[in-house]
Amino acid sequence: MSRTEREGVTLYYEAVGSGQTVVFVNPAGYGAWCWSWLVDALAGPVETLVWDYRGTGRSDGPPGPYDVGTLAADLDAVLADHGVDGVHLVGAGLGGMVALEHAFRGARAETLTLVGTTADGARVNADALDALAAPRDDADALRESLRGAFSAGVVADHPDAVDRIVEWRAEDDADAAGWDAQTAAMTNYDASDRLYEMTRPTLVVHGRADGVVPFDAGRALADGLPRGSFQPVETGHLAAAADPGAVEDALTGFLASEGVDGV
Repeated sequence: MSRTEREGVTLYYEAVGSGQTVVFVNPAGYGAWCWSWLVDALAGPVETLVWDYRGTGRSDGPPGPYDVGTLAADLDAVLADHGVDGVHLVGAGLGGMVALEHAFRGARAETLTLVGTTADGARVNADALDALAAPRDDADALRESLRGAFSAGVVADHPDAVDRIVEWRAEDDADAAGWDAQTAAMTNYDASDRLYEMTRPTLVVHGRADGVVPFDAGRALADGLPRGSFQPVETGHLAAAADPGAVEDALTGFLASEGVDGV
């Protein structure tokens, strides 16, 4: 467990494993718990790094307002503190925007994997995004709000996994002010007119049942990237938590094709 500071904000991150570094960037409002299954699967053959946005989980600082650029600069501070270049960024939802913006601004990212995201925040279903938030001290509300994050039936069919997620959310998710700041950053972001500049190999993974970022917005993102490829999965918005096996297969296949050893 490590911490670094940027502009008076302490940022928490954790890296495990060895080899090339795969960095996971969180969806709006959620803590790094949403990557748990992928980190468990990948750590060892590669180094995995997770971190908490400012005002979320174990990172401190004012919850907002801020924009995607602020979070991209925070990510760069984390990577600089860890002493890594040549990383592989994996971002979901808001995290996909942060990963994309970080790659626009610097040279650390060798590849991008963007899950359930868009380059145009206007394409986000703001009502569905807002419905994902719930008070951290209300287990029933946290559980119910997951119905909007997963495809139909997941919450009812996997009660043990959902109970564990509820416990993680109560501990690690952003508070109400943090949720508002992060969702505003997501809906206000627009890099759709810059996609032609992004020459890194990029895999776009998108759930067919994503109610927050429409499926066709994910396909449009892949189509707009010079080196973009598209992989649909049969999930909702939180694809990496709902079907980590499918996302793992897509991610490891992509990383292996780009010469990442051990995946």
